[in-house]
Amino acid sequence: MTNNSGGGQPVSMKNAREISDICKANQILLILDGCRIAENSYSVKHYEPAYHNYSYRDIAKELCALADGFVMSAKKDGMVNMGGFLALRNQKLADDCKNLLIITEGFTTYGGLSGRDMEALAIGLVEVFHPDYLHYRIVSTTYLGQHLHELGVPVILPVGGHAVYIDAAKMYPHIPINEYPGQALVTEMYRVGGVRSVEVGSVMFGKYNEFGELIPAARELVRLALPRRVYTQSHLDYVVEVFEKLARNKESVRGYKITKETKFLRHFTAHFEPLQKIIIEQVAV
Repeated sequence: MTNNSGGGQPVSMKNAREISDICKANQILLILDGCRIAENSYSVKHYEPAYHNYSYRDIAKELCALADGFVMSAKKDGMVNMGGFLALRNQKLADDCKNLLIITEGFTTYGGLSGRDMEALAIGLVEVFHPDYLHYRIVSTTYLGQHLHELGVPVILPVGGHAVYIDAAKMYPHIPINEYPGQALVTEMYRVGGVRSVEVGSVMFGKYNEFGELIPAARELVRLALPRRVYTQSHLDYVVEVFEKLARNKESVRGYKITKETKFLRHFTAHFEPLQKIIIEQVAV
């Protein structure tokens, strides 16, 4: 919450409740990935009429009440530079996790974090639900998405809370999926404008079949995630200017091949090599 691989789209309260009912009926543990639960709560409040009068914090509490556990990478809606936490209802499972924590990260009162980081996280979890903060956050992301859309850039709509997602396969239809159009766009953004982003497509989620052929991901997306309380409108306008240049030269962009990868989570450490344009000359016979 929100859904990263689905273009930053939120999970509705209705959907969350139905999933919770299915899990309870079948005795399946339900764990929420709540790294962006405040932004998800914003969407619930504004898109589900039954929750218009709820606070963002109360919506988050209701979402959590549906689950058996909650995991959070706090660098997102915890608004800190490092840290996270795991919360569980089952005491035995919690004790098992605590024992593993002690031998891998540190004691349960700090879990490998400094006191300063823990205090920042406690404050961040309060501030992230402030209405003015969430409004500015969503409006800023929407501003970037709308301007890219007006340029003709294939943006996933509606724009998600934490990021703008671009359909790289549509932007570069001449690049085959097995040549990773998302990675090509990521590289061009950095090469042309120094803008860092991430591929959320077949590099990240692609698999190989028994013959070593690529099974592509469902979408070839590129994520423009906005760090919290960092960028101004001028920064976003610069990103739009970079895409104006990219749009003018998109036909000349070519794909990439992977030259080094790990068995799991290859998108973090893979090495790539650009594929050169092949020019075929037709000679009259």
